[in-house]
Amino acid sequence: MMISGLTIAKAEMLPVEKDELKFGFIKLTDMAPLAIAYEKGYFEDEGLFVTLEPQANWKVLLDRVITGELDGAHMLAGQPLAATIGFGTKAHIVTPFSMDLNGNGITVSNEVWAMMKEHVPMDAEGKPVHPIKAEALKPVVDKFKADGKPFNMGMVFPVSTHNYELRYWLASGNIHPGFYSPTDVSGQIKADALLSVTPPPQMPSTMEAGTIVGYCVGEPWNQQAVFKGIGVPVITDYEIWKNNPEKVFGVTKEFTEKYPNTTLALTKALIRAAKWLDENNNANRPEAVEILARSEYVGADAEVIANSMTGTFEYEKGDKREVPDFNVFYRYFATYPYYSDAIWYLTQMRRWGQIAEQKDDAWYDEVAKSVYRPDIYLKAAQLLVEDGHVDKADFPWETDGYREPTSAFIDNIQYDGHSPNAYINSLTIGLKSGEKVSGGLVTGG
Repeated sequence: MMISGLTIAKAEMLPVEKDELKFGFIKLTDMAPLAIAYEKGYFEDEGLFVTLEPQANWKVLLDRVITGELDGAHMLAGQPLAATIGFGTKAHIVTPFSMDLNGNGITVSNEVWAMMKEHVPMDAEGKPVHPIKAEALKPVVDKFKADGKPFNMGMVFPVSTHNYELRYWLASGNIHPGFYSPTDVSGQIKADALLSVTPPPQMPSTMEAGTIVGYCVGEPWNQQAVFKGIGVPVITDYEIWKNNPEKVFGVTKEFTEKYPNTTLALTKALIRAAKWLDENNNANRPEAVEILARSEYVGADAEVIANSMTGTFEYEKGDKREVPDFNVFYRYFATYPYYSDAIWYLTQMRRWGQIAEQKDDAWYDEVAKSVYRPDIYLKAAQLLVEDGHVDKADFPWETDGYREPTSAFIDNIQYDGHSPNAYINSLTIGLKSGEKVSGGLVTGG
């Protein structure tokens, strides 16, 4: 076969140990690599016959992977980590593939936005200057408190990227998002803003009902608030942490050991799907939007999905801005499972008390290496290079699994995955070395 003047030998299929697989997902646009791998025949190219099945919520999805009812799933980055260290359901879950970067936003109700707006700088055209910092929300939270009203916000799961991004943004504006403790897993100890779980598709209606006044979620549920005229997305996670890792593909460790070739084959298919989603400067995104809009995938209006998937994002109604990297599936080594990404999530679990006791730096490295599996990923990538489906330059072959230190956060605090405890101690709000939460009090340190 000829591609761009190159002769490519037909790739040989791996001798997969299990060819019929069922994968779970939640109805969010970042499940796209699964849909594309299915629709474009990449799973079949690897000899895999895959069924994709939407799940009711993140807990059901994780439980079904653990019991083997699902062979693998689109997961929150925190889920394999939390399960492996025993926060919530204990099971050794691993990821050979990171599904995307960015893709979330924080939305507030019209009432809260009207109050916030007084504290947001405006440009010459009278439009809000972005990124909007949580300092603008602080007087609103204080007013709610003075009026004896709770400031309730939604996030999708206690170990979700959304929970940690929302907490990070709030804390950067001196709003305390609350601690967890071994005896109180509400996450609301000492909180100024009360965060609780709401399933993603229910976020807009829950806010419209007044149960929550804001939320952090993936698309299309921020843009849905704009379309329905019930709220305003104030910031994207790209603005909170530039090119942050988002979802992962999770399987049990047992699955990788029992079906090593199957694991490689499915990773190959997902890498190809991610490449398709980003190639030629996102030229395939309109087709991806049409696929994702179908009821069996995300099941939201194509127009709503296209708002973010095609490189724009609408904040206030009519204030549509270019955000070319709102969803990244392949660029910037997006699919490589970096240890430093895992460690950032672990630092946030420790910061807010989900990890109750202090751990040394070596522990963070050890947990990251037991969950994130770049060895499987790079083996799959090498096979794809040999097959002629991807370029060798698309992968970080020489990395030690840690990204360079970065301060591309809303508060400009530097994160170095090699020094998790120093990082935790550099954050103004949150637990520090030696501290723990007991009976509603922070002790030790």
